Amino acid sequence: MPTRRHIVTGLTTAIIAAPLAGLFSGNAAVAPSDSNRPRGRDPIVIGHRGAAGYRPEHTFGSYELAARLGADYLEPDLVITKDGVLVCRHEPDISGTTDVAQHLEFAARRTTKQLDGAAVTGWFTEDFTLAELKTLRAVERLPQVRQRNTLFDGRYQIPTFQEMLDLRKRLSTELGRELGVYPETKHPTYFQKLGMPLERLLVDTLQRNGLNNPDAPVFVQSFEVTNLKQLRSLGLRTAAVQLLSATGAPYDTVAAGQGPTYADLTTPAGLRGIAAYAQGIGPDKLQVIPRAADGTLGLPTTLVADAHAAGLVVHPYTFRAENTFLPADYQRGTMPSDYGRAIDEQVTYLRAGLDGLFTDQADIGVLARADFLAATSTGGH
Repeated sequence: MPTRRHIVTGLTTAIIAAPLAGLFSGNAAVAPSDSNRPRGRDPIVIGHRGAAGYRPEHTFGSYELAARLGADYLEPDLVITKDGVLVCRHEPDISGTTDVAQHLEFAARRTTKQLDGAAVTGWFTEDFTLAELKTLRAVERLPQVRQRNTLFDGRYQIPTFQEMLDLRKRLSTELGRELGVYPETKHPTYFQKLGMPLERLLVDTLQRNGLNNPDAPVFVQSFEVTNLKQLRSLGLRTAAVQLLSATGAPYDTVAAGQGPTYADLTTPAGLRGIAAYAQGIGPDKLQVIPRAADGTLGLPTTLVADAHAAGLVVHPYTFRAENTFLPADYQRGTMPSDYGRAIDEQVTYLRAGLDGLFTDQADIGVLARADFLAATSTGGH
């Protein structure tokens, strides 16, 4: 078996910059044993919220560990502060990812808001200045599943997007390979209604850091359609990815009372529509290979082939090692927090033709990619 491989920067940027019409031509008909993916282009490993399987998510420790474990891209989710600074948090509500509840000086800021149509009670980033947020410390979001991660509770501040990009630049130099960045705009319609839009800040930050160009190792992602189109109109020049869900509709569709559902977007016609403003899709992994009624892994859908036929790359989310996140036939042991056959699961998905995957444990993604590439190079299945 060959040694573990990382994607080369030049190859990654070539994928982003290549003309879309020719990038995946002919792949819709390729057999699954040929991986249904362009030959010569290795799938990328995306550190989901950094290395969220090993450190509290969206922290300097999480991002740095993901890079050192071999991730090609680091994913920061972006929300905004009261004074207009982009920070890295999965949601505007920071109740479950910081120690804010222990800060008596902020007790009165606990409130209930409508977040994409659902009532959410907690503390919200837009009610704090950056200086105030910096007094908080990150904690593990899933302590019952990832008890070991609680060892790092209280060690990390909330990073700004700029600080995360500075870390990316330093680590790229130190590791001798250019790390990519994969930012997601969180709840853009929600923030626009508050008069605190994310879009211009994101484009300006990428521009200021020399990352707003077609060859930059950047994918900008969103669950909303309007958001990605607005980013384009504001001058976004990087690759963009339309996130998808197995159910429901983008919230901009819901708020407007019209527009596509996620099911509409995954049809061949819907995917061709996405290709007019984005270069890829980020589906729920169950949209690629669903589970059977008994919880075991089923058979691949046509989504990957359909997306490739439309000229789109496919980067599903989220691959995790613990039993509670795995199909029944890939679990081991009896505890939900026990590790199952996560490498095997990811290899199975890579065989379906993925161009990359989001994982909480980047080292497992790197190992799965190496196993997959070794098998395909020798004609194995």
